[in-house]
Order: sequence, then structure tokens, then C-alpha cells
Amino acid sequence: MSSRPLLVFDFDGVLVDGMAEYWWSSRRAALGLDPSLVLPEQAPVGFARLRPLIHKGWEMVLVAAELARPGADPAAIEADYAGALSAALARSGWQPSLLQAALEEVRRGAIASDRGRWLALHRAYPGVPERLLALSGEGADWAVLTTKGAAFARELLAALQLSPWRLYGHEQGSKAEVLLQLRGLGRPLWFIEDRRPTLETILSTPGLEQVRCFLAAWGYLGPGDRTALPPGIALLEPDRFAGPLAIWP
Repeated sequence: MSSRPLLVFDFDGVLVDGMAEYWWSSRRAALGLDPSLVLPEQAPVGFARLRPLIHKGWEMVLVAAELARPGADPAAIEADYAGALSAALARSGWQPSLLQAALEEVRRGAIASDRGRWLALHRAYPGVPERLLALSGEGADWAVLTTKGAAFARELLAALQLSPWRLYGHEQGSKAEVLLQLRGLGRPLWFIEDRRPTLETILSTPGLEQVRCFLAAWGYLGPGDRTALPPGIALLEPDRFAGPLAIWP
């Protein structure tokens, strides 16, 4: 066993802001599945509004297609997100696996044809790469745990000249499953994520009660995500993140 903490970071919304790429890829994937859709080149306001609710890549494609439907109401989707996804799947006849495959095909094609352009659709949050590079000097290792495909996260990390101790994509299982595996190392686990429901799921998972959970304040947070956080979840502001681990909440 080691007393060295292992910091596990979500990727999108914590390390990298990829909003432009989310729409770019989701739009193309949706049009590939249904060329009759009319989708703008730039992300509509409704897409950014719904981003804090999106958990997996296939949902982005479905949301993009749903926003093209006449009379689509982002507020109604937001009010019952799970129900809206179920209704959209039933209406379209698509399966999550089909949507995920379409998204990943678009991304693979973009990397193969114009890697620089695809990379340019992302930006690291200010100060994040530098902070990650400094962690080794504080006796900590860091890993990435994302619902993005591992190959795509690896491309982006390489472009930022970042090398995590481990990288886990959606292929390795749910975030709870991966964290349970990492608990077997006997090391203190700190999990930094921008999706509050994910953190709440982690804390309610047997065996993960001792994981230190942080809500990244700079990520894709919904309007009420910062308030009345349950015990076990601390809001991590940029200034605390930039400081020594000893001052993290």
C-alpha cells in the first residue's frame, strides 16, 4: 500500500473544454444517420444549456438530432432529460450503440484527415496542464477517467504533452467500476469531476464512501449544481486547484 494520493480526473469539463468539438462531431454524426436534419454550423444555445446533463457521447448525437426537430424545446428536455432521451430513442429507432459508433467514426475520420483542425476545436482550461505537471512534485500521481473513447482522450493529452499515470475511457467500464478497481490499490483516491450526479453516484456506491470527491467549479455545471452540496462533495474553485494539495477543501 502507498500513502501517495491518486488524483483521478474527469476529462471533458475538467481538463479540457471541448464544446466546439462536441457540436462539430455530434452534428456530423447526426447528419450521417439522418441527412434530412437541418442543423446549424455553430452550436445552438440549447445545446450548451443541455451539456451539463449529458453523460455519454451518444447522448450528444441524440440531443443534436432532437434540437433539429420542429418545435424542440430545450427547457422541456432539461426538465425531464431522461424521459426526453427515451422518447427520442423511440421516435428515431436508434440505439445508443449506433449513436456512439457514429460519433466515434466521425472523430476517427477527423483525426485521420485533419488532426490539427480537430485538436484546435479543444482548449485546455487555463493553468490546468501546468498544475498537472506539478503534481509529481507533491508526491501525487494522477489518472484520467472519462466517458470519452480512450483513443481520443489520448490524442488530446499527447497534444498537451501530458502523460497520466493511467487513462481509462468508456471501454473500461463505468466510473464507479473503475474507481472500485483503483480502490484495490489501497491508496487514497481523490476524484475531480464536473458532473454533480456522477459524484453523487460515486458516494452512494458501496466501497467508494471514502473517495474524496471534488466538483470542478470551472466545468459544465448546471444552475443549481454548486449549492447545497451533500457531505463528501467539495466545490473546487480554480484558486484552490492551483494551490498545494494541502489547501484543497
